[in-house]
Amino acid sequence: MRWSDGLPAIGWYGEERGERVSVLAPGQRLAFAAYGERRCLGVLRAGRRTACPTAAVVPGRTGSAQCPGCARLDRSFSVAADTNAADPRTYRVYLAWFGPGLVKVGITAEERGTARLLEQAAVTWAWLGRGPLMAARRTEELLRAALGVPDRIAYTRKRAVRSHLPPAPERAREVAELYGRAATLPGWPESLEPVPCEVVDHAGPFALEALAGLPGPARTITEMVPGGAVTGRLAGAAGPDLHLMDGLVVDTRLLAGWELLAPAEGTVTGVPVVQVPSVGPSAAGQDGLF
Repeated sequence: MRWSDGLPAIGWYGEERGERVSVLAPGQRLAFAAYGERRCLGVLRAGRRTACPTAAVVPGRTGSAQCPGCARLDRSFSVAADTNAADPRTYRVYLAWFGPGLVKVGITAEERGTARLLEQAAVTWAWLGRGPLMAARRTEELLRAALGVPDRIAYTRKRAVRSHLPPAPERAREVAELYGRAATLPGWPESLEPVPCEVVDHAGPFALEALAGLPGPARTITEMVPGGAVTGRLAGAAGPDLHLMDGLVVDTRLLAGWELLAPAEGTVTGVPVVQVPSVGPSAAGQDGLF
């Protein structure tokens, strides 16, 4: 799953055929079945994919389709893993809101624009500042320590509150208030340039109005299995999640590493699923377990 020009898309990779992207749209019919075993995707770096040397089988329930060896290699030169501190690019610090009380701080390379916010399913967000990587990292740590804002929120929490979000003005107000508190903190790195508060809402790209009208309780797949199929029509997407009109949520991270085929006509969804926890606004408060 990736976001291309603000639109959700599925990325496909085939041996000796390279990659292609299929842009998705609400109302589109989706139908696919898993074949064979889930295999390690290898390492993607600087736009080039290096295949896993053993084509290792990876578990179906994990969000990452990498074997331990490829995962170690991937993280050996990674900004996210703090193993590439010399990255010369300009970075931006952001505040991202996912639901009542669920706000995180993060950084992204400026050249990526808003892609990181879409990938993380940020419903509402705002930039805080821009500057060198280490200055952005120090600002991220400052907010975590001074304001108790985490740098990670589980997708299960984001998914649980997505269907009953408050109106856009309330979402924007929570982000703006936190921006105001962050902007007045002492200790900001001198090399980080503050960015004026402009709150952005992803109600349009995520089709939040359509998602709010889906039948409940929602279900999400827990893994793909050989021969297991998923069929339905797309209502909307947020981050890595595809929301189908029948209330099923497809976490596309679980598709990575599978060979996907078109199922036979008349095939219905047949994969392990679990009910998405029902979490009302009063129960969505943030805690330190992130």
